Amino acid sequence: MSQLKKEITLISGIGQLSTTLMGTGLFMIPAIAAGIAADMSLWAWGILFIAICPIALTFAELGKQYPSAGGTAFFVRKAFGRKLERSVAWLFVSVIPVGVPAAVALAAGFLQQIVPSPFDTALITQVLTVFLLVTVSLMGSKSSGRLQTVIALSIFALIGAFLWKGNITSADMVMPSVSKESIWPITAALGVMFWCFVGIEAFAHMGEEFKNPQRDFPIAILIGCFIAGATYWACSVVILKFSAYGSSNFEYASIPYLSDLLFGPKFALLISILGFSACFASVNLYTQSLARMVWAQAREYQPQGSIAKVSARGVPANATLLVGFVLLISTVGGEISGLNLEFFLKLANGIFVLVYLLAMLAAYKLLTGFRKGLAMVSLILCTLVFICLGWSMLYAVSIFTLLTLPWGRWLKRNRRQTT
Repeated sequence: MSQLKKEITLISGIGQLSTTLMGTGLFMIPAIAAGIAADMSLWAWGILFIAICPIALTFAELGKQYPSAGGTAFFVRKAFGRKLERSVAWLFVSVIPVGVPAAVALAAGFLQQIVPSPFDTALITQVLTVFLLVTVSLMGSKSSGRLQTVIALSIFALIGAFLWKGNITSADMVMPSVSKESIWPITAALGVMFWCFVGIEAFAHMGEEFKNPQRDFPIAILIGCFIAGATYWACSVVILKFSAYGSSNFEYASIPYLSDLLFGPKFALLISILGFSACFASVNLYTQSLARMVWAQAREYQPQGSIAKVSARGVPANATLLVGFVLLISTVGGEISGLNLEFFLKLANGIFVLVYLLAMLAAYKLLTGFRKGLAMVSLILCTLVFICLGWSMLYAVSIFTLLTLPWGRWLKRNRRQTT
């Protein structure tokens, strides 16, 4: 049977997860959250980080005990059987039409500032981004991990430079007073901010490729989440101090604006390169995780099929090409239809939170002792975040309901009746 190569080390795992969590989110979510809740967004970041800790710990325990390229779908299968596994797998795939176009568009927006004319159009740069995603994915997780570690270090350096050049002091980090009126803006901001911590469930698909998954996988999740949370909070402090929020332009351009304000236009090209690299790194892990989820399903149900094969590099090449094709169609469709960033983010968040919720439900059944209690706390937290999403959770619930309906049984019944 085809197997993936075990190439991911602790350092590369931390690099992959931290860049995935910070990638697209760092360049848009702090400004969007500040536009919703102003300085109350600092409280929202703290609440979100506290909430994500037990969820991250639960994912770490699941990945430690059940390392598999199937990720959450595999966890659900172990807990509830094969039927629900397929529904979760396809639910994860359903994020492509709503989540990936926004992420690719953001990355391509930075790429437009780098490539020469006439290739600097939105559509061409988005297609080029998808092509690069597939190319890097085909190189293998080891090469990808090294690349993302370098990108992570560059992001830390950028935020550190903002803190230094912006003369951020302890006075800028004072938490604002909370009142009854501030509760709604905080919860509304949380509905968007959860995007910043989607990536843990995608990272779960990489557990099978760790050299030492029992030791390194949980450590990589915990350290990666801590690094991302601290970076987001620090970035928000800078954005609030210099009022780089409150306009739709800042949804994409808060970081370039701060760079131009603090360092001048001479750093514009460097910011464009770093912005593209960070966004690319985030989408890159999703491309790999989606490919591995498709490969894991093929390995289980059609082991002799072409999708279940791996390349000489130990990469699910055919599954990667299939996912790349779907990404391309979704991205072109998203560009043609026109993107409302916040709308698409909320739809994608609904799917991710539901995937998290199902993973925590599986963890509650699979784990024992203290870990079961931790899973219960995580399940409650995921339910609360799901409620915070409001109307946007209906998309995820509708997709999941359609996927769990007994379509196969109905088709067989109709065939019998027609014959």
